[in-house]
Amino acid sequence: MSDLNAHATAFPLVVQPLTREAFAPFGELIEASDAVKHFTINAGNTERYHDLANIEPGPDGRVIVSIFRGQPRALPFTVHMMERHPLASQAFVPMSGKPYLVVVARAGDAPTVEDLQVFLARGDQGVNYATGVWHHPLLALEAVCDFLVVDRSGPGHNCDEVQLERRGVIASA
Repeated sequence: MSDLNAHATAFPLVVQPLTREAFAPFGELIEASDAVKHFTINAGNTERYHDLANIEPGPDGRVIVSIFRGQPRALPFTVHMMERHPLASQAFVPMSGKPYLVVVARAGDAPTVEDLQVFLARGDQGVNYATGVWHHPLLALEAVCDFLVVDRSGPGHNCDEVQLERRGVIASA
């Protein structure tokens, strides 16, 4: 099937702005805002936005910090798979200042395309996927983008992937 036909028969996925409230069922929004606990440190030179994500390394795991370099995705984009990390959370914090897409579904059984929600994240917003939340791998837009990633290293299988029976398409951000 050609990409054009695949897009025509796919379920349309609507992109919504990334907000703390809308993302709450999937984890935490990581951003410097008045909505989070913050206070001045370093003799008044720094504002600390405190405890923004519940980083869970899971059983026998340890927290690691990595950089993921994402290649830009072109729109329309077909979503045909999702993944989850059943043992731990996974946080993505953009370092390139560019917007990106976040595709998620609630933790639990493998999602269907109708379960998916799509958010447009600004270049100053990170996300922490809660343990077991289904999400699409990194979806950078516009340019190659680096992300600081905080996740788990340790024993056990910590990545499940599923192919969607019906594909979804993101036509525009």
